[in-house]
Amino acid sequence: MSVSFLSTVSSLVPTPSTCKTTVTRCPATNVGVIRCQKIETDVSSEDGLRRRDVLKCFAATIGMELIGSSGSFVEMASAADLIQRRQRSEFQSNVKGTFLTLIKGKPDLIPSILTLALNDIMTYDKATKSGGPNGSIRFSSEISRPENKGLSAALDVIEIAKKEIDSYSKGGPISYADLIQYAAQSALKATFLASAIRKCGGNVEKGGLLYAAYGSSGQWGLFDRQFGRTDALEPDPEGRIPQWEKATVQEMKDKFSAIGLGPRQLAVMSAFLGPDQTATEALLATDPDVSPWIQKYQRSRETVSETDYEVDLITTLTKLSSLGQQINYEAYTYPVRKIELSKLKL
Repeated sequence: MSVSFLSTVSSLVPTPSTCKTTVTRCPATNVGVIRCQKIETDVSSEDGLRRRDVLKCFAATIGMELIGSSGSFVEMASAADLIQRRQRSEFQSNVKGTFLTLIKGKPDLIPSILTLALNDIMTYDKATKSGGPNGSIRFSSEISRPENKGLSAALDVIEIAKKEIDSYSKGGPISYADLIQYAAQSALKATFLASAIRKCGGNVEKGGLLYAAYGSSGQWGLFDRQFGRTDALEPDPEGRIPQWEKATVQEMKDKFSAIGLGPRQLAVMSAFLGPDQTATEALLATDPDVSPWIQKYQRSRETVSETDYEVDLITTLTKLSSLGQQINYEAYTYPVRKIELSKLKL
């Protein structure tokens, strides 16, 4: 008997996690200067200092001088990069914490949050490179479309999260495009954890340990790097998304194929295709191309680690969530206040 990925949400309880980062400072290396000494000898001698040798030595001298003079600039650039990475990492961690709290209080909205994220993505048009995960679903004229019926409550959660996150952001307001995809990530993590708790007979502590030891947390690295999506300024064109609950399997396959994905990705995204994952998978299993993958992921969800299912799901969402986007890797960073040492009192 297969168990729905979303059927374990009722046992959702978050477990705290900590992250410690250590940065090692490397001392600068003194750069020496190469000096050439003229040797008096017969130019025709094979052992003498040829003009080519003089030029090589001269070039090496200039090169070493340039490296030595540019060392301080390299160090400054590296330091600035580390500061920006730390700022983004800290902000991203806070964003995830906000969503963890919100989803804990509204676990029944997880299916809607997943569908909201998918529908924001599926407006992507491969031919024109338009649409995609750009937050356009926030516009009233788009969220009110038939394919987005029932998703308003999930969008309300996004609005609540944005208000809170913007209040503590030091690097400007967060984009809806990022918010919607990170809400989906948090919803998936919450459900993965709930599944682990179920496998431990409802024991929250053991379930948390199981997920920490065998879960897929380490697979989110590339997804987390795609932080800095840009919001659309207007709704995406209509007619690009089917109504998942009414669509045939062929219509779903056609839509996934249009953006470069196949039956495997369709099967693994079953939890995003409407409120009832079990019913969705029963429909998908009637198709000979999709059925083997549905069976594979149902078996995987019954294992301790759910490795195949979770890894493929994370990989697919990571690809989908960056379609049509040019990620701004400096988003949410901010200038660091300089300390004037002359004003310090000893």
